[in-house]
Amino acid sequence: MSLRGWLESRWYSGRAPLLLRPLSLLYRGLLTVRRAAYRIGILSRGHPGVPVIVVGNVTTGGTGKTPLVLWLAAQLAGNGWRVGVVSRGHGGNHAARAGRARLVSGHDDPAEAGDEALLLAIEAGCPVAIGVDRLEAARLLAAQGCRLIIADDGLQHLALRRDVEIAVVDGARLLGNGALLPAGPLREPPGRLREVDAIVVNGPCNDLPEARRLFAMRLRPVEMVSLADGRTIPLAQWNGREVHAVAGIGNPGRFFATLRELGIRPLEHAFADHHPFRPADLAFGDDREIVMTGKDAVKCRAFGTRRMWYLRVATSFESDDAARLMQWLEARLAGKH
Repeated sequence: MSLRGWLESRWYSGRAPLLLRPLSLLYRGLLTVRRAAYRIGILSRGHPGVPVIVVGNVTTGGTGKTPLVLWLAAQLAGNGWRVGVVSRGHGGNHAARAGRARLVSGHDDPAEAGDEALLLAIEAGCPVAIGVDRLEAARLLAAQGCRLIIADDGLQHLALRRDVEIAVVDGARLLGNGALLPAGPLREPPGRLREVDAIVVNGPCNDLPEARRLFAMRLRPVEMVSLADGRTIPLAQWNGREVHAVAGIGNPGRFFATLRELGIRPLEHAFADHHPFRPADLAFGDDREIVMTGKDAVKCRAFGTRRMWYLRVATSFESDDAARLMQWLEARLAGKH
């Protein structure tokens, strides 16, 4: 088992490792000092001049932030907002090499822009900007005429002032063992969830977190899409097939479990989050189809074959939660034009 695999097994199914608890205390202290530095003005904060919605989480790994950002962007654009999306550019080397914020197009190299930013640029239907400095990226979007900014995974980026904070929680994993990094999966203490404006729980959850406003979301599988030519096959036709299942995301197990729920028999191949796929990674020595996530597909499309597919999913909400979420959000934004 890899170090990452061992850590995750302890994070989500065991107690915090004793040897790592002192490092978690140090991490907590650094968080406290950093937040205080922003609060008293030692570290500066700024606002792009248009409303900012931050969608993030308090744990490491995938919780469903990007699908929620895509859903919010579509809903708000449909209500007349000129939306722009800010992303860190995880998995790309643009930010590390150049540092300056820039716009992303659907034709960019994922090694430059990052997988999540490229997926957003392809799917969101609105301008997307990347940058280590999310404030700079948000101001770039405002200069492009965007009247509303959604920041994907920016909960801990305190330099960007925000008008609304939405935290996404994995309904199955929740907060794991409740410990801060590296003894647990938490980027911030659990109490941070009491400060956000709303919590969206992704998936079934029997132990809902305390929140001012709580909404239940699900990622619903829609169809399989070919990387080679974009053709689609209904999911019912995949029932019983044995496939190579590839996932370079924060929580590969969620993807593999989804395939099994669809009646697919996955041969599991888990990679690190944001893994830069190469053809050799997918050379499994047989003629089985290869199935992956949409985030992984943007990194493999340059060498996609007719055996490679990705699972398209759609964001849906329980009961009337979609209407409640949008009504609340519109009310919050009404006075911030």
